[in-house]
Amino acid sequence: MSDFTALVTRNDRVLVTREGRTVAVIAGVPAERLARGLSSAADEDARQLLLARATGNYKRGNER
Repeated sequence: MSDFTALVTRNDRVLVTREGRTVAVIAGVPAERLARGLSSAADEDARQLLLARATGNYKRGNER
């Protein structure tokens, strides 16, 4: 699975990065939901899935 990282900023935005590049900046209610989901995720795989969905990089091509 891809290695996404997330950083919650002081102004309640979530910066999602992959391989050192910012791939998404999420703000508002979606950012609040994502931050809650990340803090309550069961494990790292669950966190990665949430971040992939937030960026739109989810189930592309022949992935199942």
